[in-house]
Amino acid sequence: MAHPASPSTQLITPITWLRLLGSWSIVVLFMIFGGQWLGDSLNGTTAAVVFLVLFVTILAASFGVVREADHLAHQLGEPYGTLILTLSIVLIEVILIASVLLGPGDFPTIGRDSIYAVMMIILNLITGLCLIAGAARNGDQEFNRQGTNTYLSMIVLLTSVGLILPNYTSNAGEFSTTQAIGISVLTGLVYAIFLYLQMGSHRHDYVQPDQAIQSTDDTTPTPRDPQATRAMLIRSLVLIALILPIVLLAHDLAIVTDYGIAASGAPVAVGGVLIAIIVFTPEAITAIKAAMNNEMQRAINLCLGAFVSTVGLTVPVVLMIGLITGKQVIMGISNTEIVLFLITALLSILSFSGKRTSPIQGYMHLMVFAVFGLLLFYP
Repeated sequence: MAHPASPSTQLITPITWLRLLGSWSIVVLFMIFGGQWLGDSLNGTTAAVVFLVLFVTILAASFGVVREADHLAHQLGEPYGTLILTLSIVLIEVILIASVLLGPGDFPTIGRDSIYAVMMIILNLITGLCLIAGAARNGDQEFNRQGTNTYLSMIVLLTSVGLILPNYTSNAGEFSTTQAIGISVLTGLVYAIFLYLQMGSHRHDYVQPDQAIQSTDDTTPTPRDPQATRAMLIRSLVLIALILPIVLLAHDLAIVTDYGIAASGAPVAVGGVLIAIIVFTPEAITAIKAAMNNEMQRAINLCLGAFVSTVGLTVPVVLMIGLITGKQVIMGISNTEIVLFLITALLSILSFSGKRTSPIQGYMHLMVFAVFGLLLFYP
């Protein structure tokens, strides 16, 4: 009688192998020929082809990262699993931003542009779609208000300090050296404390209300399954193997993105939007699926948690890169962007002020995103 294959032998599916083989093949090709393709002879046709290849490769690898992190999320439970997924995605974003900053071009606003684009995409577009799709499938949905309020508080605090406060310092739009060090330390410290509490004593604030009661009452340690441990190890290694090509290709993508923006005369902020789209598309799909599966708290963890991690990690990294390299880093957003941030923050607070979600709030979030897109190209 044939025995069923163990879970660990079924972990790496054919599509995962294809992602690994495809992404690493592109890495090897760019290591060998990248200097020739992206050198002084770079033209519009070559840039378009290279951008398309890199965009598809990085996006495919990102989907693979999300898939492996999503499986780890289900194995570990909330909020641990979602945190792994969120940190994996945000790490990719930070790498892409750092690549642009360290590249040959001069893009002092790429950090703030990326953070702002992520905010508009996640807090308005994706949150709006989650509220609408979740309600269409399940009606009004419950969520954990305490944890959600903590997310929103972190968003208001970190975004205000990182993106609005610089406009009112002595160097308008920028932090001085001392200020940059202080803001980096404080942002990193508050974010670390938030993670510590989220993973520890306040874990129950980030799970569905009915699951929160169970997790509070259940104090019996669960035995560790050797097969499950092996499966987690394999998935973790695959996740790393899919992140590495993104790291290695990020610099090349930054070069063609810089070239494309300069050649087309597009707004510089488009670079930040492209990074946000590349990075958060897979996670956005995961969040919408969670809402449709009546897992609204998980969708909130993915959306709001992703933006908290984006600000908590990107602001210190960007400021430190500026200090180390001596490159100019402009963090302050414009007055128009401040107004849209305030609208987004207030609307988010109101959307999650009750005990259940409402689809009408989702349509309001989509309207704010539409206004953002309009003002991006017609300021």
